[in-house]
Amino acid sequence: MKDRIREVGFELLRPGQIIEEQKRCSLVFIPVGGLEYHGPHLPLGVDAINATIVAREVCKAINKGLVIPTLYWSTERERPPKVAEGLGFKPTDWIVGMDFPSTLWKSHYYQEHVFALVLASKIEMFINHGYKVIMIVNGHGAVNHMETIKRLSKYYSHVSDCAVEWGLALPDEITKKNLVGHADIYEISLMLYYQALLGKDELVDMGTLPVKGKPIKYQDYSIVDGLGFSPTPDPEQIVQTDPRNASEELGKKIFNDIVKKFIGMTNKVLQNKGL
Repeated sequence: MKDRIREVGFELLRPGQIIEEQKRCSLVFIPVGGLEYHGPHLPLGVDAINATIVAREVCKAINKGLVIPTLYWSTERERPPKVAEGLGFKPTDWIVGMDFPSTLWKSHYYQEHVFALVLASKIEMFINHGYKVIMIVNGHGAVNHMETIKRLSKYYSHVSDCAVEWGLALPDEITKKNLVGHADIYEISLMLYYQALLGKDELVDMGTLPVKGKPIKYQDYSIVDGLGFSPTPDPEQIVQTDPRNASEELGKKIFNDIVKKFIGMTNKVLQNKGL
């Protein structure tokens, strides 16, 4: 008889099973990511897909905790004049997040206070159920979105007996070097890897982008590399790190680095809580 594989999906377990898992380790993961336009070549759920798969893999790797259903929620703000100008727009243009005039579908952004209320309510729900550690796996890199998560994590960690920790589902090597872009080589590579992992060959369609060799401008496809979000973007607003060089192999490496990062974070929090 084969050993039963431990189910980590919170929604798939009966109450008694959840109680037993909580007794074994009082840890729950909350994947967070919205439905956001990632160009014509990627699905709207890029951030959420990434957060979900990372959370489940970390949960399985440490053999502790459960993963709740993903929160398909995110927030964004209008681009400051300097950033809008660097992306190729007028300083006075009202550009919210990645919803450039060329987008085929507007992102499902929620106002910041609404996002905060939803996430706070979810955190409180698990605190009220007695959880001692909540790990938020965040897939969306907007500044105000991350600041909201950071603020709530800090608040609930101080007013309750629960440690609430969070992290961005990208490797530190990429974030610390300010290489994070949008719908770029890194996100495409991740989706190519997840496409193979999930057996869904329709996640990525590179045929919707110009042929290799033709420049890609920020505003044409909502594709921006890390340089585009820096204080010194390309003067012609052209993507310098070619997204068409993305690969499944690079995606696998990025994924493994993210998982390793969250394993370390989670184990540290559990150790601090005596779990």
